[in-house]
Amino acid sequence: MTKHAVVIGAGVAGLATAGLLARRGYRVTVVEKNPEPGGRAGELSVDGFRFETGPSWYLMPEAFDHFFELMGTSTAAELDLQLLDPGYRVYPQGEEPVDVPYGLDAACALFESLEPGAGDALRDYLASADEVYQLALRRFLYTTFASPAPFANAEVISRARQFARLLTESLDSFVNRRFADNRLRQILQYPAVFLSSRPERAPSMYHLMSHTDLTLGVHYPQGGFTSIVTALHRLAVEHGVSIELGVEVTAITVDGSRATGVRVLRDGEIAEIPADVVVSAADLHHTETSLLPKHLRSYPESYFARRDPGLGTVLALLGVDGELPQLRHHTLLFSREWEADFDVVYDGPHPSRPTGASQSLYVCKPSATDDTVAPAGCENLFVLIPVAADESLGHGDAYHPQASAAVTAIVDAAVEQISQWAGIPDLTERIVVKRSLGPADFAERYHAWSGGAIGPAHTLRQSAFLRGRNASKKVRGLYYAGGTTVPGVGVPMCLISAENILKRLDGDGSAGPLGSVHG
Repeated sequence: MTKHAVVIGAGVAGLATAGLLARRGYRVTVVEKNPEPGGRAGELSVDGFRFETGPSWYLMPEAFDHFFELMGTSTAAELDLQLLDPGYRVYPQGEEPVDVPYGLDAACALFESLEPGAGDALRDYLASADEVYQLALRRFLYTTFASPAPFANAEVISRARQFARLLTESLDSFVNRRFADNRLRQILQYPAVFLSSRPERAPSMYHLMSHTDLTLGVHYPQGGFTSIVTALHRLAVEHGVSIELGVEVTAITVDGSRATGVRVLRDGEIAEIPADVVVSAADLHHTETSLLPKHLRSYPESYFARRDPGLGTVLALLGVDGELPQLRHHTLLFSREWEADFDVVYDGPHPSRPTGASQSLYVCKPSATDDTVAPAGCENLFVLIPVAADESLGHGDAYHPQASAAVTAIVDAAVEQISQWAGIPDLTERIVVKRSLGPADFAERYHAWSGGAIGPAHTLRQSAFLRGRNASKKVRGLYYAGGTTVPGVGVPMCLISAENILKRLDGDGSAGPLGSVHG
């Protein structure tokens, strides 16, 4: 008899898991609380502007390629990718902007122009990043860590001393020992933000991230990350997956110590959906502390009290009249007081950051590449402002009638900063649409732990086998996917986490990607 799997959440991980399970032969039902699929990879349309509200950097192309191959298709068939060159622009506070080009040789030439000797240093740095990146793909990402197999390998054992250094030295220290120019240091350390962490706490192992943007390059899928969600949704449905939107899971049902399905709120009424397997692609904190009784929680509140929820954000969604040549598709603003930016996010209030927000910002201008995101003659801006993962900062006005005072102040300060640093004196007057999201929106819409935007920080104690397992220790038949479990945060990691569900179901403790959905 065909087994039935219920997947909680129709974000990237949920849709990917559902597609793979269906292709494996399961009957699959996905239950999503919001009225549309995508989870954090959402979008909001206002007056002809189509704003994305989540991921915007297309990195780690191998993860997408492999997932689509498992689904019987290809990235080329599913996505229209455009290489961005330069990959992004950086505005260091008080200095001229720096355009970061695509490709090893071009990046090394840029570094050499800013610091004599830095070109060769970057070449060595990226060679190391490539080596660690390839090893991670082979040994540490496509695995459940259910067995010691990823470590019981001659390649890993022979490099044990090197790995120990990469795990115990911070990214901050690793970079600073090699480069003196602050602009170069910030370019190489900023990827810690993509890991929901800070350079002083992220292990230097994560210098591998620079291989993805500087060597492999930054791409943009036409239509934005919405096009990825659309592809995942279509592939799942084509394989027979049933997706229920606007239906919230209120509990995971259990008989003894075995998951038997989920209890849902559908059209104002309680119902149950029986299942042989339950995969929660919802936030791990929500799954454990809200959907299970206390005695069946593998990760109780005491576990999370000792963990770092990572980065919070305020998002500003701006529709602007006229062109903005001062901004690239991706633009980063780096303040001189770099440490204060991370302090206010991770350690609490800081006197130099009165709004409670970082002054190192990320601005995405997808209208530079995609005509579908803004009316003719207008620009679409997505501004990510790092803040503490703290729901008390409140909501924005994207999904609520009014933004909180804190979110409003943070957005207004960011707009003024972009105006000054990028030389756009009339930016405020040219804004024709303005919407925002705050940490409380992430908590409400995605059940995000503490209102975090990305997921638990990739610190030493929250990386690899020290991150949350992808299977319950106390409930048989209950599994976890998504950015809050292994291997980590980001869209590529969510795709890999879906594949790791198949490995967990098979009792496959090996390292490395599957050859097919059948193992």
